[in-house]
Amino acid sequence: MIGSPTALADSDLETRLRETAKHHGNTLYVPSGAFWGGEDIQKMADAGTLKALTVTMSKHPSCFRFSTPLPPLSSGSGSRTVLFSGPVRDLCPIAPNNVNSMAAAAMAAHNLGFSGVTGCIVADTDLTDWHVVLVEVTGPEFEGSGRSFTVKTERRNPAKLGAVTGNATYQSFWSSVLVCQGHGGKVHLC
Repeated sequence: MIGSPTALADSDLETRLRETAKHHGNTLYVPSGAFWGGEDIQKMADAGTLKALTVTMSKHPSCFRFSTPLPPLSSGSGSRTVLFSGPVRDLCPIAPNNVNSMAAAAMAAHNLGFSGVTGCIVADTDLTDWHVVLVEVTGPEFEGSGRSFTVKTERRNPAKLGAVTGNATYQSFWSSVLVCQGHGGKVHLC
């Protein structure tokens, strides 16, 4: 079981772990953390129908721990400032303590991968007791109509001011540990 899925943003490590699990018939367990809807996204990736995935994480600025300071990309509106918007692969080394759910999303969305899944970090001074994760999924276009399958989910996790992780994440991780058995030879989001 990977304790911190952000480590898988290293493409060589990800490839070696996937190949080793498959070769030996073992399972690479990836905890989903704050990521919601991973199993359905993984099914779409398996079928090749997942076309785009964006995960936006919004927290109070005191809740972020960056290895490299991020200048604001835009001042946004009111209390919201976009600090990063781009490939999850680029974001993981900058914010390894904050984006495990985005890394889990990139593993579920294996047809897009870390370079194809978009991660967005938003600092919001109004979020003094919540961490908010918005997951936006785009599927195939319907018969050339210009209309595509879409799903948006928002997860609001109670959190103390300054906390990197929200309150519900601990139980989510423990639940992941409890399902780690008997899935042989593949990557399993748990």
